[in-house]
Amino acid sequence: MSKQVQNYQNHRRFHPPFHFVLTLLNAAFLISAIWELVRTIKDNGPLLPAVMFVLLALISLFIFLIIRSYPLKAQDRAIRSEENLRHYVLTGKLLDSRLTLNQTLALRFAPDAEFPALCNKAAAEQLTPDMIKRSIKSWRSDNDRI
Repeated sequence: MSKQVQNYQNHRRFHPPFHFVLTLLNAAFLISAIWELVRTIKDNGPLLPAVMFVLLALISLFIFLIIRSYPLKAQDRAIRSEENLRHYVLTGKLLDSRLTLNQTLALRFAPDAEFPALCNKAAAEQLTPDMIKRSIKSWRSDNDRI
């Protein structure tokens, strides 16, 4: 099975079980918990189970968000190091310290032929990550990150 050629239009990736299924389940859990709390208050029912239901839904939501953020931070650090090494191999210098993490993440899509010049331009003109991606003429795929 061949992978689709990556470009600006299709470079964002989704993992359906996480981005769609778990997101919808967490949303349904939180909405039903709040619904139950409101219904319990309206009916003058016992509050403790309804409050506990809301707390469990909030805990689930925070776990969901944290589970996503930690691997992304690790991937960001790895990409920053990889791009710093790539820049060093190509130019003999480390990346410009004015480049932000998000700029560096966007620069990973630039091929070696465009990379050093685009790094200089991004640092000098403080290009946004989107502007950097749009400046790339020959896209370099990153199929490992989700």
